[in-house]
Amino acid sequence: MVPKIHKRGKRTIGLLYYLYGPGKAEEHVDPHLVASWDHAAPDPGRDPEATYKQLQQLLDQPFALLTDDQRAKPHVWHLSVRNGPTDRLLTDEEWGDVARRMVAAAGIDDPDQGAGCRWVAVRHADDHIHILATLAREDGYRPDLDRDAVRVQAEARLLEQELGLRRLKPGDGTAAQRPTSAERHKAERQGRERTAREELRETVRRAVAGAVSEEEFFGRLAAAGLLVKTRVAPSGDLLGFKVALPDDRNKDGEPVYYPGARLAPDLSLPRIRERWSADTVPQDGDTVRPLRPADPAMARRSTAAVAWQALLIVEQGEDGLAAAHIAAAGEVLDALAKTSAAHTRSDLQQAAWAFERASRSHVRAVRGHDRALRQAARDLVRGGPALGRGEDGASTAMAIDMLFFLITAAAHWHARKGHAQQAEAAQQAAEHLRSAYRAAAGHPLAVLHQRGRRLSRPLLQQQTVILREAVPHLAEQVLAEGGWHALAATLADVEAAGHDPAVLLADVAGRRELGTAESVSDVLVWRLRRAADLPADAASAPVPQRMPGTASTQPRDRDRRRHR
Repeated sequence: MVPKIHKRGKRTIGLLYYLYGPGKAEEHVDPHLVASWDHAAPDPGRDPEATYKQLQQLLDQPFALLTDDQRAKPHVWHLSVRNGPTDRLLTDEEWGDVARRMVAAAGIDDPDQGAGCRWVAVRHADDHIHILATLAREDGYRPDLDRDAVRVQAEARLLEQELGLRRLKPGDGTAAQRPTSAERHKAERQGRERTAREELRETVRRAVAGAVSEEEFFGRLAAAGLLVKTRVAPSGDLLGFKVALPDDRNKDGEPVYYPGARLAPDLSLPRIRERWSADTVPQDGDTVRPLRPADPAMARRSTAAVAWQALLIVEQGEDGLAAAHIAAAGEVLDALAKTSAAHTRSDLQQAAWAFERASRSHVRAVRGHDRALRQAARDLVRGGPALGRGEDGASTAMAIDMLFFLITAAAHWHARKGHAQQAEAAQQAAEHLRSAYRAAAGHPLAVLHQRGRRLSRPLLQQQTVILREAVPHLAEQVLAEGGWHALAATLADVEAAGHDPAVLLADVAGRRELGTAESVSDVLVWRLRRAADLPADAASAPVPQRMPGTASTQPRDRDRRRHR
């Protein structure tokens, strides 16, 4: 159940005409009252003798008791209450009870006091009602509506439980503004899957991902085909911006512009500048990686590496640092979705779209230490679209695998902080990443699986010994998984590259949890290949046949290996 308080107005009759009218897209069906302040208000929808003017005069009658200054203020209070598409249909009696509970919670009417405001609840669709109230009490005072939005949201949570409806997560005021019903109907008429507001928010977020200057940001907006207007101070300083879709027009044929702050709280120009300014201020112990040419595979390997390091910050770091890394993870998802191959594009776009809600909370992000993630997003964009095959496709699977664990850690962090909506959004993003991973990893893991099956029997037995030695608590589970042969081939590659496979396997298995992995062997494959600097795509690699322990060269520097 979603209650929404709309902007206050000054014309009671105008809102009545809308509520009882056909709607902007003929969507209003059988408008009628389900409740009112005195249980006896005239209903122009069902009573042919009742008129809008008659109802308006009754609603506005208490205004005669107010002073001129009080009457000059907007006095029409408007609340819509909408159920979800999976909720059962409520009866008129049930919607009437909902209306009475909502006006009492908001402070509009108090049955015990008997001196509340006058109000009516109109139903013109199966799934929602509108409550109109005039803000003048019967005793000549205006009501105290401080925190009315918070109170009606709390009442909605109680009503969901009592009426057996889908229980929504409580919000914290950091969510992006929902599209209005008029915007949704307009999108339907235009054949859009999403409203203009939602399309613009997604496009602007992708333009922000990894950008380091206003010039680059606005260049990306123009390249995406958006119309852009900027607000400039008399001094010449840029104060803000707004964007529009070229084909989204108002009744006068003019583009409909949205300021960045109305798309999402973190898309105002000052909030975007916070990311850029932090990129230019080195922090203690940080190094700024110079800009260099990137390709899709290199960018994805870099993404996997920094996601691995960001996990520790989200799991164990200070709240401000964790919040910054979570926000930067949203940029990485936006950049990965923008440059994804066709077979992973839809799921990655859905993951980025869902995680948008998880990227914000009231915990203030301490920018600066998240530069590595923002640089990864930049590399992804500069590397260009992925082809989805060879090293390019395999490194995509590696990056998605690491990002899955980072996003899961973000869900756990939000849950610990009581951020219910953000935790749920991160979990939804993680599920989309699971699906994208399956699409990306299928071919490269199949190649590794075939290479593992071609290993000689003695070598395969030795890999089993290494597995049992390195991770005895996981060995039986891994041996029973279909991905064991791919892991065996990777262990052989690790040893052939000069590493001690048992030491490296124990290292990568112990550094992060594996409980949320669908396949432990798959996760260990990608961790090993990243830690040992092995190609993600092993299609052209020779099948090792040398037994472990017969290497003529010494393992590489383990200190360097362990700190990757």
